[in-house]
Amino acid sequence: MNIFSSRLRIIKRKYLPLIKSLQTALLLITGLAGYMSARCPVHNIPTVLGLTGSLLLSISGSTVLNMWYDRDIDAIMPRTSKRPLSTGETKPKEALTFGLIISATGIGWALLLDPLYGVIVFAGLFFDVVVYTIWLKRRTAWSIVWGGISGGMPVLAGRVLGAGQVDWVGITLALGVLFWIPTHILTFSIRYHDDYQKAKVPTFPSTYSFQTTRLIIAISSVLATITFGAAAYGVGLTWGFLRLLAVLSAGLFVLAVQSLRSPSERITFGLFKYASLYMLSAMLLMFLTGF
Repeated sequence: MNIFSSRLRIIKRKYLPLIKSLQTALLLITGLAGYMSARCPVHNIPTVLGLTGSLLLSISGSTVLNMWYDRDIDAIMPRTSKRPLSTGETKPKEALTFGLIISATGIGWALLLDPLYGVIVFAGLFFDVVVYTIWLKRRTAWSIVWGGISGGMPVLAGRVLGAGQVDWVGITLALGVLFWIPTHILTFSIRYHDDYQKAKVPTFPSTYSFQTTRLIIAISSVLATITFGAAAYGVGLTWGFLRLLAVLSAGLFVLAVQSLRSPSERITFGLFKYASLYMLSAMLLMFLTGF
């Protein structure tokens, strides 16, 4: 028992921080919401469990691989310097092996569930690790667009697994995530501007200006609310839930405009936190269509 407990502590200390549990959980929720927007989970529990397991492993794997590749810049930025790879707690070879194993397991599981679903899950990992992190992140601020595409793959994959095809609702849900990501990521890049400068990672604030970045955040917030509203209507949310989504969307828009008109660190970080809450709330509303 002592040996087992000791190994669990080692895993918790060396590997769990590589997964970014909150980010992984949010993306997993979007995948489940996509599935439940098309099919009732109560009568499809084995499929829901397969969806949960395959997405959890593939999303976690891509996050670990990203952290493995970015370990040099993570060590430079104060915000990330305490991560296991930056401190040496976890060796690069260990992280790479761990990331490859759980990624391959997740993708393989997804392909067994449904080939089209598996291809979309793989596309999400490919865009995130290869296109966004390895190819573009250190070259251009516009890398977040490709990161946004990868972020939209879980909800599209879930919708495809539930509906059996790629439809306009699934694409609209993925676009909603794509438009939401600048609100989430760009507010983060404003708050930690100095960190990214130290690591020489191009961001919108450093490439263009803070004001331009805030304008993009406001525009993307509007587009996110429009696309999520269209998807919510497409999946058949009742007018009561649609009105609730409209209220949440209005809050996101007001904060984005306020950040543009009266910029401050408090408003910027408030917008960052609200954007996460908005995404979670929108996906939970999608959940309800499956029951």
